Amino acid sequence: MGLIVVSGATGRLGGRIARQLAAAGVEQRLIVRDRGRAPDLPGASVAVADYAEPDALRRALDGAGTVLMVSGAETPDRVRQHGNFVDAAVAAGVERLVYTSFQGAAPDATFTLARDHWATEEMIRASGLAFTFLRDSLYADFLPFMVGDDGLIRGPAGSGRAAVVAQDDIADAAAAVLRDPAPHAGRTYDLTGPESLTFAEMAAIITTVTGRQVTFHDETIEEAYASRASYGAPDWQVDAWVSTYTAVAAGELATVSPAVEELTGHPATALARLLAP
Repeated sequence: MGLIVVSGATGRLGGRIARQLAAAGVEQRLIVRDRGRAPDLPGASVAVADYAEPDALRRALDGAGTVLMVSGAETPDRVRQHGNFVDAAVAAGVERLVYTSFQGAAPDATFTLARDHWATEEMIRASGLAFTFLRDSLYADFLPFMVGDDGLIRGPAGSGRAAVVAQDDIADAAAAVLRDPAPHAGRTYDLTGPESLTFAEMAAIITTVTGRQVTFHDETIEEAYASRASYGAPDWQVDAWVSTYTAVAAGELATVSPAVEELTGHPATALARLLAP
């Protein structure tokens, strides 16, 4: 298996996975952009590199057997930066790449950023590296942060459903693949929660569990763009925000997958359980 390298180790997902591996006694190297923010974990060394720095990435990946490539920050040039990472992995002689993709990744996906994930998957396929793709659904952990000060979740999702997934479940699944990657070579796994919910149902669960009255407002497309205009975000980012909901409306995130339980040995976490104090 060789040395495991974990990118994005200061982030919510990469950090969870790094801690899982450390708890299992696995030797690993953490790629971070800021050494001062790197988690202090037993058996872990640290390399500093940015996805925009091909030479630094190659050095960070040198000697790695299996690499977790956490998708980079959402930027207009994210696919190019992902290409830097893939090229560096090939140059460094990496054997296997485990990539955190997105459920429904496709060249014509409704969710605009899922197209980036598809393009990245295609680059990895073309690289000749052994690979495993972990296609995550929407993060269930983020749902409370989608609630506005007025108690509304707003978006043009209609009655579409999404099988939202807990980040801890993704981390468990990723750590399992990284510890024993060979059986998962060439596989693509959808990582989802155990149930497919409408946003109205998600709002009702948040209300029941937290005691805060939350409801879902099904915006029109025009309303969605107007309600987000005050943030001053670039057009590509607003498109991504709105298309998160329209992808749900289109049914592209509705499928419930058994992969979390198959990979981890425990059931996927229901939203109500995740939110419970």
